[in-house]
Amino acid sequence: MPQSLEQLSAQVPGSTPALLQWVQTQLAAGHSPAALQHSLVTAGWSAPIAQAATDLLLRPAAVAPSAPMEMPDLRLQDGCNALDTGDRHVQVLLSMQRPRLVLLDQLLSPEECAQLIAEARPAMARSRTVAKEAGGEEINPDRTSDGMFFQRGQTPTVRALEARIAHLLQWPVERGEGLQVLNYRPGAQYKPHHDYFNPQDPGSAPVLRRGGQRIATLVIYLNTVSAGGCTYFPESQLRIHPRPGQAVFFRYPRPEAQSLTLHAGDPVLQGEKWIATKWLREQAFA
Repeated sequence: MPQSLEQLSAQVPGSTPALLQWVQTQLAAGHSPAALQHSLVTAGWSAPIAQAATDLLLRPAAVAPSAPMEMPDLRLQDGCNALDTGDRHVQVLLSMQRPRLVLLDQLLSPEECAQLIAEARPAMARSRTVAKEAGGEEINPDRTSDGMFFQRGQTPTVRALEARIAHLLQWPVERGEGLQVLNYRPGAQYKPHHDYFNPQDPGSAPVLRRGGQRIATLVIYLNTVSAGGCTYFPESQLRIHPRPGQAVFFRYPRPEAQSLTLHAGDPVLQGEKWIATKWLREQAFA
């Protein structure tokens, strides 16, 4: 009987549904199993996992007909303009279908924004990104902010926000990374990038093993920026100006450019920018 990618992934220890999805797509495009295995090993996956994944998906009728992928989302039925988060209501300011993107107001109170900044400030250091070739983290000249990560549930403020996000996006707390707080001073920016991990990058393999692929992002604005510092989506020409307590949610079901979620943090021109970012994973994040 055909099985889902989640069921198949359990048969290949160390793999993820996102990895099998990528292999399935490449096989359908006509790439040979040997070429795929070589690409996966080059990207950092072990040879046994690469071979087992391709062998599994080459079996006749191995994969069940695709069902809609489970994804975080907001309850926007009936044209509602306000959403319940369990402990407060947030306002919907803007929504798009392609990409799936929603701009929210009043996700945090002014007091919560200030408290989150105060709790994060002592741990701030130069932001890093995943090292695409070697794995681990590295300083990237495209990203010139300072940042820090909270552990899930680390403070009462963080716990309250995580519960709010889980209720709002219908996604369990354990399937999210720890909250990251970022500070951009004048001139600091983050050049256009995607938030998902490219399965073909060698450095992605160990990151994907910790909870599968990133599938959605929530960027929360913590202060007003005097000039610059917008979140910019060049493919849709959408620019979001930071306002404290507001947040932008967007998702990307597959790690591919067609998601239209290429985005950037514009350079801060005056003042500084504080944001909190929550990345959601397809599986429990450890």
